[in-house]
Amino acid sequence: MKRKSFLVLFLLLLSGIGGYLLSKASLAGRVGISVFYKQYKFLKVWWQAGLLLFIVWILLFFLQGLVQRKLSPRASNLIQIGAICAAFIGLYFTYQDFRHNVAHRWLGERFHLGGYLFWIGWIIICVFYLTEKRKPMLSANSMSGDTLSASGNNSI
Repeated sequence: MKRKSFLVLFLLLLSGIGGYLLSKASLAGRVGISVFYKQYKFLKVWWQAGLLLFIVWILLFFLQGLVQRKLSPRASNLIQIGAICAAFIGLYFTYQDFRHNVAHRWLGERFHLGGYLFWIGWIIICVFYLTEKRKPMLSANSMSGDTLSASGNNSI
């Protein structure tokens, strides 16, 4: 529980930094958001951008935690590794987009760092679950065997 609360606090801090970076688009980027891309106006306010980052990360955190609890260790680890691969692919395509799309290039380096931070946060969540120690699951047979031996009646 202590590790999870530390991760949530770390993600909260990271989302504040990401929101700040996303709100610091260049002048050309801010004008473009105000005139052409009005649906992205929330990116101009640091706490709104940070809140969106935090909400998405918390959703990913809970979904991946559900996968971790419900699936076998092998299956959940494969899904976590797949999520890391998806995050690296997203990071790569975000980088390519920021370098080759003129409108996105004009947003500025601080904005770009905020975009990259999203993918890095997701990778951190995946690594958290990959390194988590699992509690051994007790089966019905092992529980009934333990109660028999504990009561002292081992004859069947």
